[in-house]
Amino acid sequence: MSNNEIEVDPAVLGNLEDEDYDSIGYNTTTQSLTSSVNEYIVENGRRYHAYFGPDKNYMPTDEKEQDRLDLHHEILLQMLSGELYLAPLEEPHRILDIGTGTGIWAIDIADKFPSAEVIGTDISPIQPGWVPPNCKFEVDDVEQEWTFRKDSFDFVHSRNLSQCIGDWPTLMSQIYRVTKPGGYCELGELGGVPDSDDGTMSDGVDRHFELCRQAMEKIGRPFPTSSTLKALLEEAGFVDVQVTDIKQPLGPWPKNERIKRIGAMAMLMSETGFEAYGMAALTRILEMPKEEASKVFVNALKGVKNKNHHTYNLFHVAYGRKPE
Repeated sequence: MSNNEIEVDPAVLGNLEDEDYDSIGYNTTTQSLTSSVNEYIVENGRRYHAYFGPDKNYMPTDEKEQDRLDLHHEILLQMLSGELYLAPLEEPHRILDIGTGTGIWAIDIADKFPSAEVIGTDISPIQPGWVPPNCKFEVDDVEQEWTFRKDSFDFVHSRNLSQCIGDWPTLMSQIYRVTKPGGYCELGELGGVPDSDDGTMSDGVDRHFELCRQAMEKIGRPFPTSSTLKALLEEAGFVDVQVTDIKQPLGPWPKNERIKRIGAMAMLMSETGFEAYGMAALTRILEMPKEEASKVFVNALKGVKNKNHHTYNLFHVAYGRKPE
């Protein structure tokens, strides 16, 4: 899917002297959710996980980030044409969502399969209390030894965990162990390399991604690609592995209405997303002053809100089946 160019809306191309989307009728608003975590640290105005160690997750866990995660869930849902997964599931009885975040994916899959038991795990207890009766959440570090029984899940799902995982092969071996023969594992990860089909890449966006890549590579947690996800599944023992790359436009510049809507939501998400992905990574790992890091985020957001920059990044999805 990623080889198909996204056509730019002619309205976006009109009057290049206007840079912002307001000139063609776009504006954004946001709303707040409330939740709490048991143990955390506050750093540079954001709240981070602490219970399993401050370096376990370089992404914040505060209400602002929870809003962003829920918005990104909707974005990914639209990118997958309304589907929660791509694996060819039939009637799964037990589903595991590791790194469940706010739990929104687990709740949606529990609603989709009301007869299935759904378990979502995360290092931070930021999930809601009111959930479907077949869904429950557990606080757990997926890189520690699992207590789930062997061959106990029909489907294991993971999404956007790369900044938290230092040992993918060990994690994949645990996923393989608990997956039932004939069951599936699906991995989804945002790519760390922005692109533009018409050469209008934003320097600000490019610089932000470059610095985040440097930081994650420095600590041994590089952004995955579809090929690395495929290799992880195959090396763990999964077969019939399929991979898909889907473009996530950063801004409502596409002509296609569905993709334009995705881009508009991505632009809204970027208002907190650049800081979420970059603040701890740049200040802790690259030892950049907060003020300098904040300028990186501001310039990246300016690039996304400039309708003359038609930038996107990829969402990589890979799934495989455990042999029977």
